[in-house]
Amino acid sequence: MSTLLHLDASARRQSISRELSAAFADAWRARHPEGGYYYRDLAAEPVPFIGAAWTELCDAVLALPSTDLERLGELVRTPEQAAAWKIIEPLLAELLAADVILIGTPMYNYSIPASLKAWLDQVTFPRMSLGHRRFVVASARGGAYSPGAPKAAYDYQERFLRDFFAGHFAVSDTVFVHAELANSRQDPALAHRRAEHDTSYARAAAAVRALAGEY
Repeated sequence: MSTLLHLDASARRQSISRELSAAFADAWRARHPEGGYYYRDLAAEPVPFIGAAWTELCDAVLALPSTDLERLGELVRTPEQAAAWKIIEPLLAELLAADVILIGTPMYNYSIPASLKAWLDQVTFPRMSLGHRRFVVASARGGAYSPGAPKAAYDYQERFLRDFFAGHFAVSDTVFVHAELANSRQDPALAHRRAEHDTSYARAAAAVRALAGEY
């Protein structure tokens, strides 16, 4: 039985990235009616930032010859570490139980929301590998950042996540689906590009539904 972990990070209650991730999740769940499904709204219920006790657990992991994420709790030694582990444990359990990790996220200030970064920090430890899992990122960007666009060099959203998953999780085949020029819905200076956005959004919506049929 396959399991999907679905995360949303947009601060907007009605957002394009939420619409795209929901479209993937709905199609995936229709294809896997008996599959497992976990959902976290990282904006509505923020994950705390990491603290000193988290770094101590990382140091304990580094002292070992290998990383066994299933036994990470055995490294807890202090009350502060126990409190940190209480935050980490359910997040990590959901991640390890999933076969597919779906992330709906906007681009904020050329990168990712702090809510998503906080989740990533909490579930990431030295020398871990999630290589047999599939990652899908459904995103919205206010401007145009695709290859060849004037601001393509400012895309630290896809670049960061792709490098993060490859470097920390040993996942090198993350799939990204972007709806671009979302600000054309509000910004008069981009209103002349609304048709481009509509096309980008329609393509992204079709892409996530098609991807769900492959996972």
